Amino acid sequence: MVQELLTAAAAVGSAGVLYVAAAARVVKQYERGVVFRLGRLAGEARGPGFTMIVPFVDRLQKVNLQIVTLPVPAQEGITRDNVTVRVDAVVYFRVVDAAHALIRVEDYRFAVSQMAQTSLRSIIGKSDLDDLLSDREKLNQGLELMIDSPAVGWGVQIDRVEIKDVSLPDTMKRSMARQAEADRERRARVINADAELQASKVLAEAAREMSETPAALQLRLLQTVVAVAAEKNSTLVLPFPVELLRFLERAQEHPVDQPVDHPVER
Repeated sequence: MVQELLTAAAAVGSAGVLYVAAAARVVKQYERGVVFRLGRLAGEARGPGFTMIVPFVDRLQKVNLQIVTLPVPAQEGITRDNVTVRVDAVVYFRVVDAAHALIRVEDYRFAVSQMAQTSLRSIIGKSDLDDLLSDREKLNQGLELMIDSPAVGWGVQIDRVEIKDVSLPDTMKRSMARQAEADRERRARVINADAELQASKVLAEAAREMSETPAALQLRLLQTVVAVAAEKNSTLVLPFPVELLRFLERAQEHPVDQPVDHPVER
């Protein structure tokens, strides 16, 4: 009798151990466990730690709540100003409702990927090339809003969307290079013209000062001769001042009689 009781107790213990082994589950800190009992959702999602389910009746599915980095393949499209470009991006999202992520969508990762590709093509068609190249922050916000609107019903939250690269055709790259070169040349010409204008104003002011003091022109001429002579050239070209010619011309037109001194007799 005692042996039969011990055998029964051992059998019950073994069955209990097998039951616990079959029912025991461990949910990690970054996961949530969704229990389906006979195909129906049973209660709220299980938190991290040790949990129990009914073997052969319940089925526990774990959902990762970590942020997922999803690269969006390069999409080719035509911008609003008729330029063909290829744009790729990256989407950062995470699951905020584990039950909705399993029930309302078959594969939330695939759904987010397809929605991101569709939204990226749409944003390319609505934007100009200059916006894609310089105003990416605004486009990132618009792209995030387009993806996040349907993803909310899937229990998924879009944290951030970034446009990584914009590829242009070689012909467009050459055209942009020529445009940039022409713009730099235009700015150089404007700067040179402005420098000439400032120099002309200073030279005009200097000419007015020299016209009031003719000796200043002679001093400037001597300074020029000294500067040219410092170059050690074999030939020295000396400019003849026009003012000196005018002075000699006036002297010939109006000769000055010199007084003659006569000895005085005493």
